[in-house]
Amino acid sequence: MPRLLLLIPSTSYRVSDFVTAAHRLGVDVTIGSNERQVLEALSDGGSVTIDFSNPDQAVAEIEVFHNNHPLRAVVAVDDVTSVIAAKASEQLGFRHNDPAAVQATGNKLLLREILSHADLASPNFRRIALEDGPTPMAQQTDYPCVLKPLNLSASQGVIRANDPAEFIAAFERIKTLVTDIGEKVPHKQAAEILIEDYIDGEEVALEGLMVEGKLTMLALFDKPDPLEGPYFEETIYVTPSRKSLELQDSIRNMAEQAANAIGLHEGPLHVELRVKPDARGSNEAGPWIIEMAARSIGGLCSRSLQFGDDLTLEDIILRHAMGEPVVPDREEKASGVMMIPIPKAGILERVDGTLDAQAVTGITDLTISIATGQKVVPLPEGNKYLGFIFAKADKPEDVEAALRAAHAKLEIIIA
Repeated sequence: MPRLLLLIPSTSYRVSDFVTAAHRLGVDVTIGSNERQVLEALSDGGSVTIDFSNPDQAVAEIEVFHNNHPLRAVVAVDDVTSVIAAKASEQLGFRHNDPAAVQATGNKLLLREILSHADLASPNFRRIALEDGPTPMAQQTDYPCVLKPLNLSASQGVIRANDPAEFIAAFERIKTLVTDIGEKVPHKQAAEILIEDYIDGEEVALEGLMVEGKLTMLALFDKPDPLEGPYFEETIYVTPSRKSLELQDSIRNMAEQAANAIGLHEGPLHVELRVKPDARGSNEAGPWIIEMAARSIGGLCSRSLQFGDDLTLEDIILRHAMGEPVVPDREEKASGVMMIPIPKAGILERVDGTLDAQAVTGITDLTISIATGQKVVPLPEGNKYLGFIFAKADKPEDVEAALRAAHAKLEIIIA
């Protein structure tokens, strides 16, 4: 049987979803993880330890594994492993993106530079070194602006500033965050902070698949909660979008142009865009690229999507990687997910009301993904959500209403 290698950090939510998809596809699957599995030596190629902190070493380890257990594809499931998968796939002759292009999506400064050079709608930007004092830049910056670490995801460390005092406070807070992370994970250390103009408008998320440079839009999510700062905690995603068909086409075209400008031609694509209002206040002025990743949507959010023949998003990604034709057609029902926010820092004692929340009409599942007794940290320092609520209905507005009603049933006890 053909074999594929899934590169999945030990902390990922998505192991079971990808493994289930691989089994449905009828292929042997190997889990490549950064932590050695207890029974790895007896698993007959079912798992392999990969050093994710060193991409070149990781590729060498994958080549050794390939010599003993021939692979057909290498698939990454998150930002950490995407560059490794691209390099290994290039080395082994599999479908892949240019590793440099994948690396650019993991560095917000490189992404901005490429989009600016391609003359695509993207915020104006500047940079500031961690070792520099923030006061001079704070006096020279137009407001409002957004400060971002270069290589963190899930809005971690992203802070809006409306004046010089807020700029300096945000700078110091981000500096502390990235320094702490760098001490624990050296390859995550970044020496600069990105400063962008704040783009007003509603935000959307596009889930897509690139095939030979052409983008298939698998889903377009509206984000009905305003993301205006000071922090940018995402909550509700609902699809299909209620935006006009003309605007949806414009969003798809912008995402495809940006992907090709960066050099992403194959595989999953997750894009965050803002629809900037025009002079009359209409949200039809056109999309601006905020973030782009050479991976699918994070967390458990992919469970909000279902396609024809009961295919999941993971099914589609793996079929494409294995060279099979994919013609995805999303289900007719509207669907959505709420990423349950963490209201404050502390120790999670319990979450009450989950049964009442699951009983709300339209709710299909609710998962609390942080165990009781664990420390919880909200944005901007945190990078995890408390859990996920899923809903389906005939109309997007009914999905949104169900998610809000279910969330209102929860009582989150944090000591």
